[in-house]
Amino acid sequence: MTRRMGIIGAIICATSLALVGFVASPALAAQTVTVDFANAPTGTHFVTGTPAPSCTVTATTVNCPTQAFELAGVGNTNASATLAATYSATVQCRNHGGQIVEVHSQTITATSTTGTLSPKNGRLTIPPISATSPTAAEFEASATCPNPNWTAEILAGSITLQSFTYTVTFAGFTSPAITITGTDP
Repeated sequence: MTRRMGIIGAIICATSLALVGFVASPALAAQTVTVDFANAPTGTHFVTGTPAPSCTVTATTVNCPTQAFELAGVGNTNASATLAATYSATVQCRNHGGQIVEVHSQTITATSTTGTLSPKNGRLTIPPISATSPTAAEFEASATCPNPNWTAEILAGSITLQSFTYTVTFAGFTSPAITITGTDP
């Protein structure tokens, strides 16, 4: 009986650890990758063996690309990458009597950029950038209640990623050469 309980305990422990590892791992968000090298210097292409651009979502942090990738044939044309992630939270408004008088959704877009990326020998490395969800205090600061005497409060655990857009745009071009759009899985 003791041996059986030990085996059952080991199975439960192993299963629990496997589930924790699964839950904590980054997720590949539902995403669409669009590559349009008509919006890049003539001859632009992915370097053979470079990872395909994709993004990952871990909790409410977005990383794009998941791994750096390299473009060749860009000449001396600079580029920049930008990541805009839209987050939402449930806001409740509390009056001076302590009563909750209104509940609504609030959105904030967090933006990150690489700044100017300069090529070397006609090759351009695009590094990863991240966007992290705004804090409850940032949501509360931007929230509006119908009465200025009411206090905005964010419902605990309500901050979620709604969507993100990642772009790589070359200097002198008005549209991005690479766009990744996604939603939280």
